[in-house]
Amino acid sequence: MHHLLLALATTPAPSPTPSLRPGLSEDQVTPGMWGFIMTAFFVLATTLLIVDMVRRIRRVRYRAQVEEERLAAIAAGAQDMEMPGDGASGAQDGTQAPGTNEPGTLGGPQGGADLRTDRNGDEGRGQR
Repeated sequence: MHHLLLALATTPAPSPTPSLRPGLSEDQVTPGMWGFIMTAFFVLATTLLIVDMVRRIRRVRYRAQVEEERLAAIAAGAQDMEMPGDGASGAQDGTQAPGTNEPGTLGGPQGGADLRTDRNGDEGRGQR
């Protein structure tokens, strides 16, 4: 029994030669020139969209990096502007900076980061 199953599994079945139904020609079942043109159009459009997306992502990453460097420079400048006191953080005259709860700080959380304007996604439009 095992040999019979093995012989049936390895013996190829005779298949008829592929042919079209009567009344059909090769031109009627292939995509033809219009199919090629549409496929080429979709490939080109997809490629252009991918290139544009990569460019936009790179621009967003660059802007984020520049923003981080700008905030770091502001924070470093804020630390340089603090008045030297008795070694503790705070103003010598005990005054309090506006917008903070700690005396002698430079205003706002994160040392001047509140000077940044809100972003609405329209930055850089129309500029190159």
